[in-house]
Amino acid sequence: MSAADPLPGTEHDEETRWQRQLRQQFPIVAEHPESAYLDSAATSQKPRAVLDAVQHYLTTSNANAGRGTYPWANRTTELVEETRQRVKRFLHDPQPDTSGVHFTSGTTEGLRTVARDWLVPYLTDGDEILVPHADHRANLDPWLEARLLLAERGVDIRVRALPYQEVSGDYDHRALDGVVGPRTRFVAATHVHHVYGGDMNVHRIRAAVGPDVPICLDAAQSVGHLPVDVAQLDVDFVVFSGHKAMALPGTGAVWARNGRGPVFRPGGWQGTPNTAGIVSLRAALDWLDAAGPDRIARWTTALTGRLTDRLRHLDPYEILGCPASLAADSALPAAQRRHGIVTFRHRDIPSDDLGFILYSHGFMVRADSLCQAGTGEKDGSVRVSLHVYNTVEEVDRLLGVLESLT
Repeated sequence: MSAADPLPGTEHDEETRWQRQLRQQFPIVAEHPESAYLDSAATSQKPRAVLDAVQHYLTTSNANAGRGTYPWANRTTELVEETRQRVKRFLHDPQPDTSGVHFTSGTTEGLRTVARDWLVPYLTDGDEILVPHADHRANLDPWLEARLLLAERGVDIRVRALPYQEVSGDYDHRALDGVVGPRTRFVAATHVHHVYGGDMNVHRIRAAVGPDVPICLDAAQSVGHLPVDVAQLDVDFVVFSGHKAMALPGTGAVWARNGRGPVFRPGGWQGTPNTAGIVSLRAALDWLDAAGPDRIARWTTALTGRLTDRLRHLDPYEILGCPASLAADSALPAAQRRHGIVTFRHRDIPSDDLGFILYSHGFMVRADSLCQAGTGEKDGSVRVSLHVYNTVEEVDRLLGVLESLT
């Protein structure tokens, strides 16, 4: 099954059997068949393997990490270090001996840590940074805060906005030459957009800025949803939320290449880590690798194609993002399809009201402004975000309800 194929619908189809076996591994999903959880871009559900790993840790070796010499403490310290290496393997790190992994509460804290502890000391007066102004605000606010911190020290930098295509919301890569200059020292970008669901083509940003400029990638909507290969991406930081990748809430990580600019070393005293969350992250990455990130991506992208292909023909609805990616038989390459996210508005029903209506029919969706940064969407919208535990039946049932509102 390719990303552009319609989803299979027979009981005996191999992909359907595979998906149903995985779905049964999510207790909250299996135990509530009447409800459809369609908000995985906010946080994912957790498979039994992750829940069991956390329970096993908490009932056999729970202790602090790096602060004791007794067996429980030693084992906890080992688990933390093993998870660092597990993150590197999951991201296909080609040089794990020189890279680093720092655990955080999620993407927001991770990006802020990169901004405060790495970027601020790195920049000098007159430098320029290129950042997104219409992505998630977690990938804009930290860089603006860094500018203020530098200004307090008498260092004046320029923050320039990544250019966007007006209709699609994608980065306008043909306009990059107009904003990249000899003083461009850093770029912050997004891998998969949290509203439009599209791959933002970071490889084109790399081509525009050249081989020496560090790039920090917000991978909150890609890690755990599709394969992420840092060797192919050629970025310097990958920041993601573990809780969106089937680990526990309050869990995330910063992967740092340590190849351009100074070595990434978070400042300040490092307190007690979220040991249970870190254990859950290791178990989640094991589960995802066993399931197959590429196979998960094919399933969710095909579900997304099924939803958009029918929703685009319902007159009261406006689907946000690239119009060329709507049809299930789109000629766009697989990398350009919507990755599990469909965001839309109804012409006559406010988005928050539509969210309540959908919940009354058993659908849990996001319905608000979606944490958009400065120049992003100002009006509320409904976001449906899918994962491997979602089914063809759920998508078709959702379409039936949406059609009844036309």
